[in-house]
This record gives sequence, structure tokens and C-alpha cells, in this order.
Amino acid sequence: MSNPIETRLTELGLTLPDAPAPAANYVPYVLSGNMLFVSGQISIGPDGFITGKVGDDLSVEQGADAAKACALSLLAQVRAACGGDLTRLKRVVKLTGFVNSHGDFADQPKVINGASDVLVDILGDAGRHSRSAVSAAALPFNVAVEIEGIFELA
Repeated sequence: MSNPIETRLTELGLTLPDAPAPAANYVPYVLSGNMLFVSGQISIGPDGFITGKVGDDLSVEQGADAAKACALSLLAQVRAACGGDLTRLKRVVKLTGFVNSHGDFADQPKVINGASDVLVDILGDAGRHSRSAVSAAALPFNVAVEIEGIFELA
């Protein structure tokens, strides 16, 4: 039986990274009942960390690309939590996005749209979620974006 999520990733030309290991004393996700809580995923691309302050070092579009990378890492953690079976993913419930930016930057929602948009592209209505998008004075490793997520599993 084919996996529609993996098929859709292929159609979009996207691949999920390996689920990143935690960088400190925490676990990458916690499963409680059918709810999966995924720790914050930082912006990492093929060449390493995506760093800098959005609105200063990076454009809003580059920030959105960093958020998209976070969303793919979130899905990689979901896949790991499901033993490789993404068909267990029922829906994205909530994202909380942090944007490395200065106090006068006001386009955090446009940045986090990079994650929201790709999740809807991949999952359709199951990718629609509640969300917060906030500014952060600094993020670990000077990354541009960090996003945590809550997911419902079947």
C-alpha cells in the first residue's frame, strides 16, 4: 500500500531529513495518548545551520525558507515517532514559531508561513493548524527560525 504523504513529498520534490538528535538534555518528542509533542526544530539546510537575523541578515523570503526547513524536520520527527509510518499522522494541531529578529521587525507571520504553507502543500487540510509566530532576540546557534509542533496521530 502506498503512503500518500511520501508520494506527495516526492511530487513536490521534497525529502525529509533524518530526524535530528537533541542538542541537550531533552527528548526530540513525547507521545501522550494520540498527541505527539515535537521539540523545537531549528533551521538546518543541506549546507548546515541557516543563521542570521531575519529583516537584517536575511530577507523575509529567506526566513520563510528557513521555516520550511524547520517544518520538514518536524515531519522527520513525526516519522521517527511513528516508526517510519507517516500514515499514522492524522493532522497538525499547532505550531509555535520563533523568528530571530530585532524588536522592530513585524513580519514574523510571513516568515512562519514558510512552514505552514509547506505543511498544507504536503498534507492538505490535515496540515492546517493553529499557530503562534513570535520574535526572539536570539536563538540557539544564531539560527534564523525555530519551530515546535503538536500533532495528532491515528
